[in-house]
Amino acid sequence: MTRTDVVVTGLGATTPLGGDVASTWQAALAGTSGAHTLENDWAEKYGIPVEFAATIAVNPRDVLKVPEIKRMDPSAQYAIIATREAWADAGAPEVDPTRLGAVVSSGIGGIWTTLDGWDTLRERGARRVLPMTVPMLMPNSPAAYVELELGAQAGAHALVSACASGAEAIGYAVDMIRSGRADIVVAGGTEAAIHPLPLGAFAASRTLSLRNDDPEGASRPYDTTRDGFVLGEGAGIVVLESAEHAAARGARVYANISGVGLSSDGYHITSPEPNGRGQIAAMRMGLTDADVALDDVVHLNAHATSTKVGDLIEARAVREVLGTAADGVALSATKSLTGHLLGGAGALETIFTVLALRDRVAPPTINVTDPDPELVLDLVRDEPRALPEGDIAAINNSFGFGGHNVALVVTNA
Repeated sequence: MTRTDVVVTGLGATTPLGGDVASTWQAALAGTSGAHTLENDWAEKYGIPVEFAATIAVNPRDVLKVPEIKRMDPSAQYAIIATREAWADAGAPEVDPTRLGAVVSSGIGGIWTTLDGWDTLRERGARRVLPMTVPMLMPNSPAAYVELELGAQAGAHALVSACASGAEAIGYAVDMIRSGRADIVVAGGTEAAIHPLPLGAFAASRTLSLRNDDPEGASRPYDTTRDGFVLGEGAGIVVLESAEHAAARGARVYANISGVGLSSDGYHITSPEPNGRGQIAAMRMGLTDADVALDDVVHLNAHATSTKVGDLIEARAVREVLGTAADGVALSATKSLTGHLLGGAGALETIFTVLALRDRVAPPTINVTDPDPELVLDLVRDEPRALPEGDIAAINNSFGFGGHNVALVVTNA
């Protein structure tokens, strides 16, 4: 039985680097950091030791209508902005609504709505709580709004797997098309968690960088001085189609999502399994699914959050999977640029991986002034690096609290 090929025909994003894909990609290639000191009193008011984050570059109020702002949590706002760009980029295809799906995930969900609603209840009583509170805070709200935006009827889903959510959403969308449920699926991830509670909680777990004097240089994957990640926000959305459907309508194809690898560690709620067992399994599954030779892999967008332990576990896992072929792989850690978008990270980094293959260039990793001597891979530092011509492949890794592992294998169009 011939397997259905799945291609990418549309891209959309709103990120700390830009309000769309083009500006985000240009800033990434230029080595721009999206992190900055927050213009609020959270640190002083709540005793939060972290005073910076990577907030989105374009305020949704500059893009959406007032009624949309009022009825959507910021996580859904970001998803809708990215969806509209991706759908237009795909040519706003005409499709039977029963053959159109949506898979949009968030790792944390509508935390702004949840906590604002709680404040309203405590301070002003139940009668002042907004009637739309539950539709705004529910984790499937972004997926639902995307489904409603496009009239999708093949299924709307919101997989939640912490920081792997956006990548897993894309993997699930691939399965929807391969199984014959849909011809087109709009998929990705979104997050709007730059709020005092997540900042305080991540700081308490000692996973955030404390470089308050140098926000732009705080996310430094693989550097010997790395001390944690930078919290980011935003959304990344892709339009996926069966290759047959895309060809029939003459669609422009960016790349192919050729392989999906999924696994779980079965080890710890926050720490990755020390030997990278689950990460290795996900990458091998993705490569097998894609039927890609190890020597064809020329680029890898790493999960690489800038934590002491996690970065090297992933690096060793990649080396274990690729063996000597890893010597020819250009490694990029783009969270150094964008911060960590949590549930939106895997989707945005899939877009980066797709564009890397399209443009034959690996984006740089910034802030690495003293590479860890235990890094066993070829890191692209400070400047973009050209990728070879011909048929090539790349891997996008996404891992999440709870031991969720996703590896997406992308091949050139």
